[in-house]
Amino acid sequence: MSVRSALPWPVRWAIVALVFGFCAAIGLWAFEFGRDIAGLESGGQTELLQLREKVKTLQVEVDAARVQRDQAQSIANTAGALVAAEKASGERLAAQVKQLDDDNRRLRDDLGFFEKLIPASSSEAVAIRGMQAEVLDGGKIRWQVLVIQSKKNAPELLGSLEISFSGVVSGKPWSSAPPAISVPLKLSQYGRLEGVYEVPPQVGVKAMTARVMDGAVLRASQTIKL
Repeated sequence: MSVRSALPWPVRWAIVALVFGFCAAIGLWAFEFGRDIAGLESGGQTELLQLREKVKTLQVEVDAARVQRDQAQSIANTAGALVAAEKASGERLAAQVKQLDDDNRRLRDDLGFFEKLIPASSSEAVAIRGMQAEVLDGGKIRWQVLVIQSKKNAPELLGSLEISFSGVVSGKPWSSAPPAISVPLKLSQYGRLEGVYEVPPQVGVKAMTARVMDGAVLRASQTIKL
């Protein structure tokens, strides 16, 4: 026994087509309605243009910020170089100040030493102090003489210092006459003179004599043994 539908097949297909068409119409209506609600058709293009303008503006601001950053970095580098140069200059000045302090201290020590060499009361207006001679290799003698005016505030002495040597050569007496060395002397309170004398060949120097001359007048004289 079989049960057959009362509707023919063409009617069935027509009903199915109507159902699908109705569903499609409802779907299209829902899409259009949702698009209108979201505003994609009316305001989407405008918002997109606005977003593009904002992106361009932000890009310009970013570029300007990069330029400012580079300028700040350049200024910082320049400032660092200036600070380093100023630091080095300060270190050089500190070293120079220290050197000047050391020189000043040495001069004060020398002055104190020289003042001790001046007798408290002396009849000699000009005196020779601290006379030294050192025999060097190669037949040379390094000499040093300190000349002092004993009286304070003494007038300036314009004269000369004469250095002579004596000794033996081939067993016979020898002397450097006229003076082996004669140097100008300008003296207020004290003056230190020094130099090197080259001894003639085969001469054995035994003594050195220093004379302070004021023109043709002998003001002071001293001899030391070598």
